[in-house]
Amino acid sequence: MKKNIALVMGGYSGEHDISIASGNQVYGQLDHSKYNVYKIVIDRAGWYWLDGEEHRPIDRGNFTVQSDGHTVNFDLVFIIVHGNPGENGVLQGYFDMLGIPYTTSGFYTSSLTFHKGYCNPVVASFGIVDVAKSVLIYQGSQALVADKLAKLKYPLFVKPAAGGSSVATNKVKQPADLQRAIDESFTEDHAVLVEESIAGREFDCGVFRKADGQKIVFPITELIPKGGHEFFDYAGKYQGFCDEITPARVDETVSKHIQEVSSLLYDKLGCSGIVRFDYIYNTDTQRLYFLEVNTIPGQSAESIVPKQARAIGISPAQLYEMAINAAFSQAGSATAGTR
Repeated sequence: MKKNIALVMGGYSGEHDISIASGNQVYGQLDHSKYNVYKIVIDRAGWYWLDGEEHRPIDRGNFTVQSDGHTVNFDLVFIIVHGNPGENGVLQGYFDMLGIPYTTSGFYTSSLTFHKGYCNPVVASFGIVDVAKSVLIYQGSQALVADKLAKLKYPLFVKPAAGGSSVATNKVKQPADLQRAIDESFTEDHAVLVEESIAGREFDCGVFRKADGQKIVFPITELIPKGGHEFFDYAGKYQGFCDEITPARVDETVSKHIQEVSSLLYDKLGCSGIVRFDYIYNTDTQRLYFLEVNTIPGQSAESIVPKQARAIGISPAQLYEMAINAAFSQAGSATAGTR
């Protein structure tokens, strides 16, 4: 009998449309001869099954939908919601309570890694990669950290502490521009991270653990902004203002180091599913700096992880099939809520 897969996309953040694009890409790659795949859209106006052009409501009490007079229960959820509520642990906690397995990291890992202000000190404590100096600001408490902010060296990056896709993220080169950037970041989240900029080359590395426990560490990608963009911002990610080179043209020792750190972080942070780690490598000091971890990285046709997978002969269809198999395998051996 075919399994019912809920492909959950959308969300409440500025990444809503990007998530829809990722979801449509995944939908087109899944094996519909093996699975009944339902596009489930999360929107502030409501949750619904996108059945052709019709919006059929979700019963959020048990996460079911009605189809031709029958109740559809889901065997697994393929979560492709970037940002809130998919990447911050909210959906994971919900599905844990319902006992429905899913394809991502669990509640605890998702909630920790999504908040950069909490995740960065944890990563720094592992002692395997550097982390830039930063100050975490909560709305209404900026005066309490004014002294710490004054000690940071410009240029600075100002970003929502819990956010993605570089939404409301700015590079600030002088104190006169700092407050404006902080205010913009507060439009996306109630906490803002201000951190020192690290000069160097930006690299990304995807990691995934298969159902048999074998870990795949993908070839690294170098991100090179262009067209006047100084970092891998929203335009670089989605409007073509960045060259993404996979595999990266870098010394093999650097590439292996980034892969080794990514593999260790995947385990130490308790990750599951397809994950991507972002770094800056300072070529002068030859030190690697952790930027962030994406527990639900983009999966559009031009997204980084699918490109990394293709570089080692894994098609998107194969990658998503492996993700489903791994989630089913983990569900069979894990206790709900302790993933």
